[in-house]
Amino acid sequence: MSKVLYKSKTNRMIAGVCGGLGEYFGVDPTLIRLAAVFTGFFGIGIIGYIIAALIMPNRI
Repeated sequence: MSKVLYKSKTNRMIAGVCGGLGEYFGVDPTLIRLAAVFTGFFGIGIIGYIIAALIMPNRI
């Protein structure tokens, strides 16, 4: 069975993007959030998060 990338319904702070990435890759979402904040200082993290929040489907 293949894995599908969804926004998390349970592990979310804003839109569930980091929680969904953490569930997909089997990594603690806190580490992904820290990486998102770090890259947010350079501008690309904010843009990437917004794009991911728009294109990632919600878990049904």
